[in-house]
This record gives sequence, structure tokens and C-alpha cells, in this order.
Amino acid sequence: MDEHFKGMAGKVITGIFELNGNQFMCIDGGPRYKFNEAISLVVPCKDQSEIDYLWSKLSHYPESEQCGWCKDKFGISRQIIPENMGELMGGRPEAIQSMMGMKKLIISQLSV
Repeated sequence: MDEHFKGMAGKVITGIFELNGNQFMCIDGGPRYKFNEAISLVVPCKDQSEIDYLWSKLSHYPESEQCGWCKDKFGISRQIIPENMGELMGGRPEAIQSMMGMKKLIISQLSV
């Protein structure tokens, strides 16, 4: 057995699942590989109320919050953003600057 998989006998190493029509593959790399910000899940929200609700449920590490990113209790990063983020930002430097100063995104401050 490969040294990277010691202690993994009998465990599920990979899994494939589908959420909302999107296929995902997960891999248990054992203790060698940890979650990090190299991957995050984008969660488009219809309005500020939905952003606020999801943020209150998912954000567990305030020190990791920035520009709409939060980290859940499992260490998975998510981008909690308005579904019309591209339209709100529109390449406008002031919107980008505003977003850079936020933790949880506030739609009204992006669309000024």
C-alpha cells in the first residue's frame, strides 16, 4: 500500500455527488492534505436578506472573512455573493474598493 494511504484501509477515499445539477468529486487525502482557500464554493443569493441568513449560519471563523468569503465549521470557504455581482461591480473601481473593505457583502454599498 502507498505510504500516503496508511491508516486508510476500510475508509471511503473518493465520492461523487450532485447538488443542484452540479457534479462534485470529493477525495479524502488523509492527514497529508488539509482544507484551504484554494477552493471555495460560490453561493449566489437573491437579496441581502438571503446573504445575511446564510452568513449567520455558515461563518464560523471571523478572522477568515473577507470580500464575501467566509469559512464554515468544517473549514470550507464559501463566497456568499449577490447573484448579480457582475452587474453590481461592473468594473467600477469604487465598487471594487468598497468590496475590498467588507467582510460580509452589503449590496447597498456595492451599488452606490
